[in-house]
Amino acid sequence: MTELPRKAAVRTARLAALPLGYAGRQALGFGKRLGGRSAESVLTEVQQRTAEQLFRTLGELKGGAMKFGQALSVLEAALPDEVVAPYREHLTALQDSAPSMPAAMAYEEIEDALGPDWRDLLVQMDEKAAAAASIGQVHRGRWHDGREVAVKVQYPGAGDALLGDLRQIARVAKGMAPVFPGIDIKPLVAEVQARAADELDYHLEAEAQSAFAEAFRGDPEIVVPDVVEVGDTVLVSEWLESSGSLASIIAKGTREERDHYGQLLVRFLFAGPARTGMLHADPHPGNFRILPNADGAPGRLGVLDYGAVARLPGRSLPPALGRLMRLAANGDPDLLLEGLRREGFVKDKIQVDPQAVLDYLAPFVEPARVDSFRFNREWMREQFERVNNPRSPSYAITTRINLPPAYLLIHRTWLGGIGLLSQLEAEAPFRAILEKSLPGFAE
Repeated sequence: MTELPRKAAVRTARLAALPLGYAGRQALGFGKRLGGRSAESVLTEVQQRTAEQLFRTLGELKGGAMKFGQALSVLEAALPDEVVAPYREHLTALQDSAPSMPAAMAYEEIEDALGPDWRDLLVQMDEKAAAAASIGQVHRGRWHDGREVAVKVQYPGAGDALLGDLRQIARVAKGMAPVFPGIDIKPLVAEVQARAADELDYHLEAEAQSAFAEAFRGDPEIVVPDVVEVGDTVLVSEWLESSGSLASIIAKGTREERDHYGQLLVRFLFAGPARTGMLHADPHPGNFRILPNADGAPGRLGVLDYGAVARLPGRSLPPALGRLMRLAANGDPDLLLEGLRREGFVKDKIQVDPQAVLDYLAPFVEPARVDSFRFNREWMREQFERVNNPRSPSYAITTRINLPPAYLLIHRTWLGGIGLLSQLEAEAPFRAILEKSLPGFAE
């Protein structure tokens, strides 16, 4: 790959071909069934080939294509296992790595961002990227003061590619829908589009990362690397030595590791707003690094990538959110509906039975009703099936609940966090964490 955008027409054609490829494989599969192949074996083959094309394309194109794929990867726990099993290997690859751009191109970007004397600052840098993701890649290097650093370099043309890809994905979203039954693709694309500009602004990201680093300095559980230098398309941070990401724990972690890092993930997501006034809003596994103790036992959790953060009004999560969760957890239907109307979740003219609303929300707040809750894929699949299946009693309530704009990114992060916990199959004292860190919940 010589540059990220390639020709816009080529990128558009490859993205547009995704639903066509799926339709073609379905037709081929139908022919094989007529020839005597079992429906199950044909379905598996179609899914495997679709996964290979879909995630290979999203990973190779990077930009908005890969960003969309990473957003999907967090929700894989919500899909039936017979559907997601052929995709899981490709999803994991999107969570943690991708093909990188040549070192010479990275050097050009660093010079443009840090100036012609950049080698006086960055005295050594590995040519091979240590990690590559949707809009940039990371090289390990050494700063002039001796510190080991991570040099995050934005791909040339990342902005145009990101926005162009997302526009094209929005156009073909309907054709991709059969690949991920139960997940509404269009709102997911719209949410990624809404925060695209922030993720391209490395100065804004450096500001957020610095705030988190200061807030968590000395924390015994969470590590945020300090920012060293920033330019328009380059962000230099202190290097964070780790044994891998949460993806490795999802794939082969012990029960102790799953529970330990799952709890740290929850504590970080809720402590961030209280300490910084911002919510880390990109909870996919590659952003969370495993820092085991010297004896190999579970240790601290490192947190990277602050391009997507929610800057919260009042510098905290809305207290109304905690109060609504408490009402739902305590089983008070009338007060719950009153609060939902007051916050704009249920419009004034919408008539709905309070008990039906409580029944709809009760499983979502189940983790907050008990002292300790174990998340798992089966539980998350049940919730998606309830709200997305037109034959489910809860489906009618889904169409009557509104999501106010102020809660959009909070909801997306909440959903992503629950998805990660379900992939980890982690047990956490969720209620105690909410009582301590979610404003309004303990009132």
